[in-house]
Amino acid sequence: MAEFRIRFDGVSKYYGQQCVVDKLRLDIEKGEFVSLLGPSGSGKTTLLMMLAGFETATEGQILVDGYRVNDVPSHKRDMGVVFQNYALFPHMTVGANVAFPLQMRGISRAEIADRVKTALDMVQLGALAERKPSQLSGGQQQRVALARALVFEPRVVLMDEPLGALDKNLREQMQLDIRALHQRLGLTIVFVTHDQGEALTMSDRIAVFNKGKIEQIGTPRHVYDEPATRFVAEFIGETNLIDGTVETVEPASAVIRLNGGDIVRVAGSGGLAAGQGISVSLRPERLSLTDGPATNAGLPGNAISATVTDCVYQGDHLRVQLAGPSEASYVVRLDRRSPEPQRGAQVTAFFSPEDCKVIAS
Repeated sequence: MAEFRIRFDGVSKYYGQQCVVDKLRLDIEKGEFVSLLGPSGSGKTTLLMMLAGFETATEGQILVDGYRVNDVPSHKRDMGVVFQNYALFPHMTVGANVAFPLQMRGISRAEIADRVKTALDMVQLGALAERKPSQLSGGQQQRVALARALVFEPRVVLMDEPLGALDKNLREQMQLDIRALHQRLGLTIVFVTHDQGEALTMSDRIAVFNKGKIEQIGTPRHVYDEPATRFVAEFIGETNLIDGTVETVEPASAVIRLNGGDIVRVAGSGGLAAGQGISVSLRPERLSLTDGPATNAGLPGNAISATVTDCVYQGDHLRVQLAGPSEASYVVRLDRRSPEPQRGAQVTAFFSPEDCKVIAS
């Protein structure tokens, strides 16, 4: 049986009449890395602040290791917190910043020195203990904030968009560094972000937030490949969403007539009924192209005739924009070594029934 470190049991948060978090239920296992992903105002940061003790839940219970913590002060919850703006003391050295939470807990000076050295070595800043934060780069300051959150060996580490202020290359490196620390130390991490790529890279599970509720929670692969709602399909990565109607339902598949007139087959038929309006989610990298109009001869699965309207080279791939029947449009992501299709060219986009996901309209 899973060991739940954190449990949100029907938690709501109101500011006046405005509901920011709505009767939310979420279990986080010990040692798990869970990202709370969603747009601004979706409730993810408010939930994190309630867990940290900086906000009070209006309704429901928050439990840590089986104990209700709603009324426990933040400094007694044994949680390390890393903020986007680092929140370092500018007048203190790096070493003093990291030592601060230990001093507040009455740890002996000898033990503080040992723990600070261990924490700074862990984030590869052991040689910079005597510098001030102003003498460090943004990435180094973020590492100091992380060391300070880890130095007192908390049960849980909370991170509120900690990498948002870093440039792209440094942000991607820090994602891998934090992931490696999580795996090495077995930390329980709750990570708030609005960056879907960040969540996909780092998480064991992703909880996708929208308007104070969790629309879907699952592994990165699950929420990307099997979006439960239109919102999740559009928010996690890029997708083609094509509206249509169910024509026929079979035991293991269904036939869909897209609004442009094309007929496609999708894998799975659970919950579908003939005549039902649906949307088909199709990721750009799941489509392939061949020259000429669709004849279905020799092509696997589904085929749609289209016209190339644009093609952009983006380093690791080609992004091709297509116009299909009845003003339908598609985005296709091709390997960078693929021949570059010309604007106006007639092509066929083909994909397998397993590569598209039906979402109820």
